[in-house]
Amino acid sequence: MKGNIILRLMWRLTWHMALSVFLSLITVAAARIVVEILVSGTVFRSILKDIVYFFGMDLLTYAAGIMFFLIYFLIFQWLQFRYLGRINETVNRIASGQLDFDYQMEVDSRSPFGPMAGNLNRMAGRLDQALLEERRAEQAKNELITNVSHDLRTPLTSILGYLGLIEQDRYRDEVELRHYVQIAYDKSQRLNVLINDLFDYTRMRHDTVAMQHISFNLIEVLGQLLVQYHMPLQEAGMEGRLHTVENSMIVGGDPVMLVRVFENLIANAMAYGKEGKLVELRVQRDESKSQATVEVINYGEPISALDLPHIFERFYRADKSRTEWAGGSGLGLAISKSIVEKHGGHIDAVSDTSRTAFRVTLPILKE
Repeated sequence: MKGNIILRLMWRLTWHMALSVFLSLITVAAARIVVEILVSGTVFRSILKDIVYFFGMDLLTYAAGIMFFLIYFLIFQWLQFRYLGRINETVNRIASGQLDFDYQMEVDSRSPFGPMAGNLNRMAGRLDQALLEERRAEQAKNELITNVSHDLRTPLTSILGYLGLIEQDRYRDEVELRHYVQIAYDKSQRLNVLINDLFDYTRMRHDTVAMQHISFNLIEVLGQLLVQYHMPLQEAGMEGRLHTVENSMIVGGDPVMLVRVFENLIANAMAYGKEGKLVELRVQRDESKSQATVEVINYGEPISALDLPHIFERFYRADKSRTEWAGGSGLGLAISKSIVEKHGGHIDAVSDTSRTAFRVTLPILKE
């Protein structure tokens, strides 16, 4: 009965009726005694005798009983429904914009309408949260459009500029012409990376990515990945190493998407860890949690404590002074985070003066 407003209201109505009957009987009995005393007196004796004689004592008693019952019952109902009126007034004020959604009405646990007030508070809280999330989404959308417009405009301006020089024959010789073409090609490649990353990030956000669900050996995939990056690492003056005591570690999901995660992390380590000359992949198994942890470590310049909490946000670059090529699209780590989370895993980063490590944790399947 505690949570059902109808039952509580019916119970309270029954209780008020019984109490009104009881109080009216007491009041009528007391009034009858008073009337009998007054009739026996000298001041009002003749007038009261006439009234009592004309209507009869029993009829007057019944009429007084009904009248007092109605008075008491109406008083009780007014006290009860006054709280409902306050609830209605609060709803009207919220609907008209006079109160914010974060307003909390006092909940009277003694009233049958107390649960209604509590539900109103919860509804207002959820509306306030929904409004806040909508504002955040709108702000995020505006920031996304602004960042995308800026990042796309930069290479596009360069492409148009150098192609304009070529179209106007404003080059000295074939060598300079090829130089202009190469710059326009490089900028178009960057533009293609930006567009693809933005497209992938949007698909991740809206869960429209078709994922495979197969089992594969994570150790084998990471080993192949380091072989793939052998020449790029060598050209950058760096070395890649895989450290693990495991020969096999089976995980489930989409290997192509997970490879992209580790490609992003290795590319990030190459861009920011050249001074350390080394990129390490350390793989460990945690039997108690049935999960694998992969650390992608570089020994270059550390990430500052101010930047570290934000590095997985879209378009965030820890080092604003780097070139656009070193800085990437600003979406790689955000995409990696989405991919890992869709595989039931977790990704984070730690950094100090000695090393920077990105840790990817994935569930392990039973072999």
